[in-house]
Amino acid sequence: MALPTCLLGSNVSSVLLDAIPTRVLAAAVRAIFALPRPIRRLIAGRPIRVDGQELALDAQFLLALNRFVTGDGLTAREPAKSRADMVSSTRLIGGEPIEPVAVRALDLDGIPARLYTPQSVSDNAPLLLFFHGGGWVIGNLDTHDNPCRFIAKHAEVKVLSVDYRLAPEHPFPAAVDDALAAFNWSVKHADSLGVDPTRIAVGGDSAGGNLAAVTALQASLTPGPRPAFQLLFYPGVDATVRRRSRDLFATGYLLTDNDIDWFLNHYGPDRSTRPDPRFSPLKAPDLSTVAPAYIATAGFDPLRDEGEAYANALRAAQIPVIHTRHPDLIHGYINFLAAGPRFTQALQEATTTLRAALTLA
Repeated sequence: MALPTCLLGSNVSSVLLDAIPTRVLAAAVRAIFALPRPIRRLIAGRPIRVDGQELALDAQFLLALNRFVTGDGLTAREPAKSRADMVSSTRLIGGEPIEPVAVRALDLDGIPARLYTPQSVSDNAPLLLFFHGGGWVIGNLDTHDNPCRFIAKHAEVKVLSVDYRLAPEHPFPAAVDDALAAFNWSVKHADSLGVDPTRIAVGGDSAGGNLAAVTALQASLTPGPRPAFQLLFYPGVDATVRRRSRDLFATGYLLTDNDIDWFLNHYGPDRSTRPDPRFSPLKAPDLSTVAPAYIATAGFDPLRDEGEAYANALRAAQIPVIHTRHPDLIHGYINFLAAGPRFTQALQEATTTLRAALTLA
């Protein structure tokens, strides 16, 4: 649940795009998104207002281009094809690699990972353990490379991005097991990573936000180490209840109602597992020992209401929470850094919060 197959979709468009070098195509996409505002408004159409919110022009323009080429939704394909399309689309609208950030591949006892180190940090730095979005089915280290670079540079933290196992080949709880193992590994190897083991945060977007929340919850139930903070972007936290936002934004805003079912059916084909707090952390009977959190939701997102319900549940459990609803944005916004400044602004807010939280920690 992270990045649109923007400009990739039908067989015709895929064939045409495959014939154009990625560098040339990415430059063309950047030029399109840099068109003057009046022209982008003309292409996007009249402002869209739903539930007292107005969609940002950057988001509406992105959606208009996506619909023009491919239609609506993320998952009208087999998992392998959807994964390949997500990687390809990332190259188009993910933006130029953010520098200066040193990047190193790691193996966390069998789990592939990637460590991002900005120039501004030294040893004993804080660390964000990051889990990518993609509905537990799609996404990988490459699809979220630039958001990790952005967070590392602007929050002045090291970022360890985890390539956990994906469904349907590895359904629930494989991703949960990998996420918790990665957290424990990062604590155990803090010295070799050059990080402070008391300032390790967990974070992620969408399904990755789910895994971060679950990791914080599971770690809080043991006498061992716990994360210092949670950075959750539009997380999926309850697979048992259909909330109002899922009906309001069922189609037309990138992540669709059908997409959510597709992801859930691949990750949790056994519906009896979905109330498990390792699947739906909002169903946990006690949240009073989890880490403080920043939770960002998007106004035009079918997952909006469950993310906000989780923020409220943490507050009720006396956990310090900063919740921001970006009322003008759509699901997946941290991946759209080349698609307009509004997306970058939203991610910048999160990085500023993370930096402050880990400095105080």
